[in-house]
Amino acid sequence: MLRGFAPVYRKDARVLLLGSMPGQASLVAGQYYAHPRNAFWPIMGELFEAGPALPYAARLERLLHAGVALWDVIGSCQRDGSLDSAIESNSIEANDLQALFEACPCLNHVFFNGTAAENAFRRHVGLSGTSRPMHFQRLPSTSPAHAALTFSAKLAAWQAVRMAAHTTDCAA
Repeated sequence: MLRGFAPVYRKDARVLLLGSMPGQASLVAGQYYAHPRNAFWPIMGELFEAGPALPYAARLERLLHAGVALWDVIGSCQRDGSLDSAIESNSIEANDLQALFEACPCLNHVFFNGTAAENAFRRHVGLSGTSRPMHFQRLPSTSPAHAALTFSAKLAAWQAVRMAAHTTDCAA
């Protein structure tokens, strides 16, 4: 049974980036998006100056300062390799996202890092129980397995994260 990571967030988070389940490179490194060809950190570098040249802790701090939280839909599962398609669906245990929503009263934008994350959320978490208006949006996967789009195309789509982080107000 593989186990993912704890959420990275502060109470004032306005945006949540949700992956499906960390891949093998990430699990071994103990870091989100550790595969060297994953576009996540290069994109975060462009959006929030949280690029891969910085130490991991500094990247996370930059995201937190920008109001961005990070987690995965799946907390544990069985899977051979790193591909989402290899996850054994009957083994999936979802993370407690409702608890995170409650802990972050300003959070109102959820972005899915690819189709697998969105599908896992809809199947295992769902939209019920959300006590405030939430905006959900799927973005192109940053995984190196998703090579259909160029880095520039992925970055253009991911600009929505920066817009949401900079324009969302919260009185909590």
